[in-house]
Amino acid sequence: MQRIAESELIINDRGAIYHLNLLPEELATTVITVGDPDRVELVSRHFDSIEVKRQHREFVSHTGRIGNKRLTVISTGIGPDNIDIVLNELDALVNIDMTTRIIKETLTPLNIIRIGTSGSLQASIPVDSFVASTHGLGLDNLLNFYRLEHTEEENQLLQSFITHTQLTTQITFPYISRASASLLKHFVTNFHHGITVTCPGFYGPQGRLLRLGVKNPDLINRLTSFSFGQHQITNFEMETSSIFGLGRLLGHNCMSLNAIVANRIQKQFSKDSGALVDRLIKHSLEIISTLP
Repeated sequence: MQRIAESELIINDRGAIYHLNLLPEELATTVITVGDPDRVELVSRHFDSIEVKRQHREFVSHTGRIGNKRLTVISTGIGPDNIDIVLNELDALVNIDMTTRIIKETLTPLNIIRIGTSGSLQASIPVDSFVASTHGLGLDNLLNFYRLEHTEEENQLLQSFITHTQLTTQITFPYISRASASLLKHFVTNFHHGITVTCPGFYGPQGRLLRLGVKNPDLINRLTSFSFGQHQITNFEMETSSIFGLGRLLGHNCMSLNAIVANRIQKQFSKDSGALVDRLIKHSLEIISTLP
């Protein structure tokens, strides 16, 4: 196989991958991603032991154990552009030899589980509840830079979505990818299920109006009212579709768990979002620590 050049795969002086500052042996095969660097410690304080702590820029990572289960929790920062860095570098750590710079013959799949916050797009999904995403539908364009092939059903869903929301190619060309069925089946009790829409920004892309107008002022209503067969949009945020899309291409198992801090239909926000996120962390870790 062809050697990957120094300009394409950047390795620092200690032999760690550049942005994440991790060595292959410092990464567990079960990875929890969080947006906020401060949330890494909120997760790892529930570990029985911590082996490794690393930080570079907004990427903070702790690797440790709950019982016999080895876990890494890592912060991604906000947005799909950071997910592009994190997913590619996590994959490189397990599937590229850092010494020879050659892709390994035997590839290792990771379990990658996002624990984050999100806004509900359905009145029936209240503030302070949890959503496990069945799909990530991207309005962020990241996966349009990669060779993501959709199934016929996915193409039909996307075409129906574009027609219904009246999104144009001047704004975005949506894409979609599924959660890992092998992970999703463990997150049923106490979780709503549905499509999570990923946006490239927090204000205009999510229909928030402060001082600037938006091109599609009815977007929230159109997202809420969209359905395709049994599928409906439950919530939106800024990372899920890029995790699912890149994970699908790279052969990893991905899941996204969302604490609903806002309901955009009811115009409500959680009175204690910190306690809500902590409840999601504890509940998720109880499940994750038992996964094979």
